[in-house]
Amino acid sequence: QVILKESGGGLVQPGGSLKLSCTTSGIDFSTFDMYWYRRTPGKQRDLVAVITTTDTTNYVDSVKGRFTIARDNAKNTVYLQMNSLKPEDTAIYYCNAQKSARQKWYDYWGQGTQVTVSS
Repeated sequence: QVILKESGGGLVQPGGSLKLSCTTSGIDFSTFDMYWYRRTPGKQRDLVAVITTTDTTNYVDSVKGRFTIARDNAKNTVYLQMNSLKPEDTAIYYCNAQKSARQKWYDYWGQGTQVTVSS
């Protein structure tokens, strides 16, 4: 059974920081590219950041310089450090694992964790 479990969300004031974690089980974590997505009410999930199996990272423009994605293959965990948070960062944040192997696509999601940025 594949499980992705996000944690670390909560309520924070503008300018504050949060660190999200996504712990996985049931997958060969080091072989998956890992993503963070977010969704605000009434909108689709949008990509926030990605870290590949070779530790290449990429970010949506709105979070560049504020968010950092990292992975620890020994702990089967991916992180999202969020600094200088803004009200527009308020969303449910989802962890996603993807890979293509032997002509098959693997795509797994967590349940999400709420991040609220408000004074």
